[in-house]
Amino acid sequence: MTMSTSTPLRRIRVCYFDQWTDALEPAGDFLARAVGMDVRRRLANPGDGELLRKARLDCDWYTENARCFAALSHPELEFLPAYVGGAAGLLEFAKLPRQPGEERWLITMGHQPQLLGAMAGRIFGLLSKVGVRHLLYAFDEASRYMPGFGDVAPYLDVLIHDEAPLDFRGAALLRAGCRRIHRSWVANVLPFAAPFQEEPEKKVLFLGSKLGLTDNRLRQFEFLSEHLKDRFVPSHDHSVSVADRLRLNRYKVGLAPEGRKFGTPAMSRTHTDRPFWLGCLGAVPVSENSAAGDRLNELADAGLIVRYPHQDLKGLLRACEQALEVSEADRRRIYLHFNEHETVGAVVAQAIAGFLGVR
Repeated sequence: MTMSTSTPLRRIRVCYFDQWTDALEPAGDFLARAVGMDVRRRLANPGDGELLRKARLDCDWYTENARCFAALSHPELEFLPAYVGGAAGLLEFAKLPRQPGEERWLITMGHQPQLLGAMAGRIFGLLSKVGVRHLLYAFDEASRYMPGFGDVAPYLDVLIHDEAPLDFRGAALLRAGCRRIHRSWVANVLPFAAPFQEEPEKKVLFLGSKLGLTDNRLRQFEFLSEHLKDRFVPSHDHSVSVADRLRLNRYKVGLAPEGRKFGTPAMSRTHTDRPFWLGCLGAVPVSENSAAGDRLNELADAGLIVRYPHQDLKGLLRACEQALEVSEADRRRIYLHFNEHETVGAVVAQAIAGFLGVR
């Protein structure tokens, strides 16, 4: 009999910290009930219709994160069924019985750790002590602007961050073995959730925002309205609903101007998530470069986005016209790349693998 010489896969179980729940529960159970979750009990004024609408969008967006993290996959790792928990559930995760060889990871994102307030350092310290590793996929300059970053930093095993450099005070508190990855927050969608449209409408979708309609964005909006006319489709919602987002694959081009928090030197190389989920939809992402001229260089150099100079209206129009003429073959190449490499699940799975020394 021939004995197998293959190395057993590392067994990983993750728990995603979600602010829209409390106790620990299997991710599948959370996802099943999240659609009908009553978000009013978490609102200061549940009778405010606009506040309720925004809360529903926010809850759905975080639920999609949970869906992505529950579906983590890597050829050299075995991801066990995931959990989701709020503040009350984190220590429950540490106490769960482990399967043989099971390794535990907590995933937090954005500025979520601050929700634990003064207890953050103590809770993350206890989790670290019992062997739960911590990956923070941060955005919006967390090392500078997230309250309590210094309490969290000493217990991080992986930090994915959109700012460079990190604030020196926060960086000094990271443990020596913390894996640091400079990366935009990418698309929180399951790969290939949206089918590729072979004949999309030859129009440019403008993803603006009521919250972030800066003077720069307003100029771009008015300029494209004048020059593209009926080939221009504006959207002003701050957060497109999850259900509506996948339907936007009907358009050939998606425009993602500079985010309102991305004008600082530390944020010049990264972008909001908009170009990433546009690529996942099969649209050609048109992205505004930073003033420094180094935003998403790798994607631009590979022809995976069409980039235009910062605040350059004529350059913007040229980029849109160029994107509208991209061939089906090149658009399919964009679609495949973003779905395979530019989703939060792919980035997190690879980050964990890299920390463990797995290719």
